[in-house]
Amino acid sequence: MPDFVWAPACPVSPVSCTVSADSIPNPGRIPAPPGNKPLNLNLLGVLPFFVFALMFMLLPTAYLMVGAFQDAEGHFTLNNLAGLLEPNVLSAYWISFKISIASSVAGGLLGCLLAWAAVLGKLPGWIRPTLMTFSGVASNFAGVPLAFAFLATLGRMGLVTILLRTYLDINIYSTGFSILSFTGLTLTYLYFQIPLMVLIITPALEGLKKEWREACDCLGGSTLQYWRFIALPVLWPSILGAMLLLFANAFGAVATAYALTGSSLNIVPILLYAQIRGDVLHNPNLGYAMALGMIVITGLANAGYMVLRSKTDRRSA
Repeated sequence: MPDFVWAPACPVSPVSCTVSADSIPNPGRIPAPPGNKPLNLNLLGVLPFFVFALMFMLLPTAYLMVGAFQDAEGHFTLNNLAGLLEPNVLSAYWISFKISIASSVAGGLLGCLLAWAAVLGKLPGWIRPTLMTFSGVASNFAGVPLAFAFLATLGRMGLVTILLRTYLDINIYSTGFSILSFTGLTLTYLYFQIPLMVLIITPALEGLKKEWREACDCLGGSTLQYWRFIALPVLWPSILGAMLLLFANAFGAVATAYALTGSSLNIVPILLYAQIRGDVLHNPNLGYAMALGMIVITGLANAGYMVLRSKTDRRSA
């Protein structure tokens, strides 16, 4: 009889012939046809945001850009851009620049110190949540209510003005101060600039690792050396970027300035409003050109903030 030798069906080791459960096709599963990806329903959650951005940001911006290069009859012209070089328009831009820079620098420094005291200072535990709650409310408190609040506080018959004159014999208006001036508007802007800075810079302060301070102390470094060589080099992009965001926020503010000063202070948003809706200065296309200039300036400020923010994210990663 011939010898029969049994051999495995697989020429390799039996281990390699084992079949995993994942390799067995599921008879109840119908494979999706190639090239047809299922619809991601999560996009429906952000659809309202895109609709809002399209209707209230992109389309109005495109309308302003087109109107800035048209005359009253709808013909193409560059006279509107040339009108930006008129003395009253340049003066409005310059005053807006000064107010925005003053409020962003002062608000940035004061807000940064306030956030540092709340986050890293050894203060009672109830102060930080109270400060953050107040900052969230105050950063959005603007327009007519804010203007009325400052008029009732620091106006000629305001509460603080009367108290200083009655009990301390100090008349702030005799020194040249006016709530309707550059100083008064800057002081009013600080009410929402400081809380906004607190909200922006707090996460950066929380990102400072305790190990960095402990390593500095172990190496014999002082508090001044820690902030000079470790903390500030890490924080300066966040601080500068937040100030750029405050600058853009103040440069585009119109309701507070108009309700507080009316037409007595020649800043860009008020002059723009007079060009589009006014009876005397009525040149809508010049107003569109001024709005385009504001969009460019605030866009550059926001772009600088995003660049500095990305640099901060890379350092903290």
